[in-house]
Amino acid sequence: MTVLDNGTQGASAAPALAFYGKMLTFSRLQFGTDELSAIEAQLAATLSGKSSNIPVLIDSEVEQDLSALVELLWSWGLQPIGVVTGLLDAQARELRLAIFPADGKRIERILPTKKPATQRQQVIADQPAESSAASSPEDNAATDSTATTETTLADVAAETLVSAEQITSLIYDQMLRSGQSLNHVGGDLILTNSVNSGAEAITDNSLHVYGRAQGRLVAGATGDKDARIFCQVFNPSLVSVAGTYCLRDNLPEHVIDKSVQVRFVEGEGLVFTVMDDV
Repeated sequence: MTVLDNGTQGASAAPALAFYGKMLTFSRLQFGTDELSAIEAQLAATLSGKSSNIPVLIDSEVEQDLSALVELLWSWGLQPIGVVTGLLDAQARELRLAIFPADGKRIERILPTKKPATQRQQVIADQPAESSAASSPEDNAATDSTATTETTLADVAAETLVSAEQITSLIYDQMLRSGQSLNHVGGDLILTNSVNSGAEAITDNSLHVYGRAQGRLVAGATGDKDARIFCQVFNPSLVSVAGTYCLRDNLPEHVIDKSVQVRFVEGEGLVFTVMDDV
């Protein structure tokens, strides 16, 4: 969870850095060839000049000389910030470019699911030494079996805990005021109060707002197309699910100030449903 306030703080309390959840606009370039001359010809026909300064994401269906492609794009005023995961992942890592998930995918947190071998060995070593010395071979075999069983159960318990940590909903009871950003990764974000105009609530899963929902509302921030937004009183300045967004001026009038569900439907975009009508 990250709650950030844009208010001015004293120099002594200023952090070295802060994460802000903001919606950024950039274009995605899809490439079907690795011929740089053909790509440049298409750029020349598409762009009016070399000073566009447009951030772009590289999405290629074929192998590329990524370094050369990046240089070409920069020469035309485009600013490549990363690639869509796939054929170019290895080159992107070498060039320190971001790797974005494919359509419909989310960025997952990677957590260990097994205890290290040293911990498993420690469980066995913790068995009383005198029992082993005084026991018969049959008893020793039983002890070894017990130790193995205990270790396995411990591993299962650890895996269960990790699984629970991977999806964790956040309940936030305070009002989000103008200039504040609440960004939650790893589960649903549930706001029991309102989101004021100028504030934003962002999650990679589903978003629930039980107060008046203004400001910017973002669900499925890392590409989860199954994410949804549920609002008790719906009147946002921007709403987005899985990267598809809609501004206030383009919202259907019949959903304003109503109890609304927002979801993404392939081929249709954002679908707004008044829940009182369901």
